[in-house]
Amino acid sequence: MEKYYRKAALFGILMSILWVLLVNTQPFSDFAYYDGLARQIAAGGPWGDTYTSVGYPVVLGLVYRIFGSSLAAAKIFNLTLTFVNYVLFYKILKKADLSEKRRKFTYGLFVVFPSNIFYNSILAGEILFTAILLLITFLYFYDVKHKYILIGVLTAAGAMVKPFFLGFFLLVFIVELCFKMKFSAVLKHSIIVFIISAVAISPWLYRNTRLLGQFTFISNNGGIVLYVNNNSQNRYGLWMDARNVRNSVVKKTEYINANATDKNKMLSRAARKWIRAHPAEFVQLGFKRLFITYIGFSEIDYSFNGANVNPIFKFIFSFYAYAARYVVFVPAVVMLLVYSVITIKGFSGKKSVDRYSIYNLVCFYMFALVYFISEGQPRYSFPCTFIMIYFFSCFAERFNFIKSAKSVKL
Repeated sequence: MEKYYRKAALFGILMSILWVLLVNTQPFSDFAYYDGLARQIAAGGPWGDTYTSVGYPVVLGLVYRIFGSSLAAAKIFNLTLTFVNYVLFYKILKKADLSEKRRKFTYGLFVVFPSNIFYNSILAGEILFTAILLLITFLYFYDVKHKYILIGVLTAAGAMVKPFFLGFFLLVFIVELCFKMKFSAVLKHSIIVFIISAVAISPWLYRNTRLLGQFTFISNNGGIVLYVNNNSQNRYGLWMDARNVRNSVVKKTEYINANATDKNKMLSRAARKWIRAHPAEFVQLGFKRLFITYIGFSEIDYSFNGANVNPIFKFIFSFYAYAARYVVFVPAVVMLLVYSVITIKGFSGKKSVDRYSIYNLVCFYMFALVYFISEGQPRYSFPCTFIMIYFFSCFAERFNFIKSAKSVKL
């Protein structure tokens, strides 16, 4: 790393360490579940049931097994992953076609972005998943031997954290079509990623299938997520109690007596039936979910749970986090739309297209489509932070914010 980037990374890590030391976040809800399951795995217990994906608890359980089952070990693991993410993002930016001033601006903003600091105290899978995504991105843009095989393995790892990620081979297919590569090469690369990821994930599918006696995917919570987020009682695109849905499936005897996989299928069928019957309401809920995910302001509250933080400090950092998210993400979304049009024109014509911009665009739309259909939460935008900051740098460069700004000496 060059001097600027080393100092920027060091500053970001120091800020993160200070946050972890000053804000003693206690896990709750999903985070408490991950912590409990990781402790169970570390003690030699079962790796959970089939309800939810267990990639993060399994990795955290390994950390607990080696270093002891404590929140301190989990948060140090987060800090380690954050540093890895800093290094990977630096390597990725070196492959992007950017001016050095814009590259420094993008990197500096990334390391001091609020979520990259306060997520270090939260026991969530977002930092691990982001590390996997950045490692895949790094491999994709570098000349690495057997890169598509490695990407396939990492895709399976990412799918253990977020099951929809198994569809990453489609991203490879679309991106390389936009790169105007030979169709045979595009097909070959995407098939390699798909086959390797399917083979790598197959032991877990076999385990789940043996557990329930019928074919079972990575997890069985996709149905409940789709169901509670797509019904006539859901007004805001947020999670709700499934029992509050009119004529709720979960109250029926057939559902109560079914196993986890059959329950998942019932809920999925009911959700799809509602979507087909209410297309306009579905689209409205979808956009509400996207707004909550990318513009919503509640994610920093996860960090304050049980921490007994001074109200003044809480207000100051919350304001900083909300302002940074709003100021960066809103222009980034605008530039995403602009670059989408530019890319479509470039793809249909003879103009060359920027490879890194296309990769980021397709990656963003992959996540956005999933959240549009299923569920929106502010923390779901965390893996897209590097994408949003990149497009914000496009906005800053276009309006001369970078060129007119004085260089910051670290």
